[in-house]
Amino acid sequence: MRKTILRIVLIILLGLTFYTIFQLSGEDATESGSRSGSLMRQIIDIFPGTKNLTNEEKEKIVEDAQPIIRKIAHFSIYTVVGLLTMSLVSTYQINQKKRIGITIGIGALYAMSDEFHQYFVPGRSAELRDVLIDTSGVIIGMLIIIAIITIYKKIESTTK
Repeated sequence: MRKTILRIVLIILLGLTFYTIFQLSGEDATESGSRSGSLMRQIIDIFPGTKNLTNEEKEKIVEDAQPIIRKIAHFSIYTVVGLLTMSLVSTYQINQKKRIGITIGIGALYAMSDEFHQYFVPGRSAELRDVLIDTSGVIIGMLIIIAIITIYKKIESTTK
């Protein structure tokens, strides 16, 4: 019963994550750029080394940093996909190689479909580089779950 509830919760969280990715990918270039630019401006206004710069200097930093912020966002949300997917497949009695294959496969397929979706959004493009960044995020999320499970099993076996 607990395993079934855990699976349902993980499926819901994974679905919400996919929905969030889909919504963000559906934003046109102006809307998407505005979101990442706004985040960067908030960061600039917090740090002592940048908060007292002129508006022109701040805008230059925002312009230069936006591509990096966007790639970090890609990587981060797909790390969540890796965490959730590996957690979900780990609730089933299948070997580790299959769990890894399923997790990477689901993450990479969704990353490809995400880029395909972006291809049809004004001002956006489909880039293989983003699929690779996204899939790297999935792999990191998956490795975090593998590490957590491994540590948990070691602790559990020493307390018996």
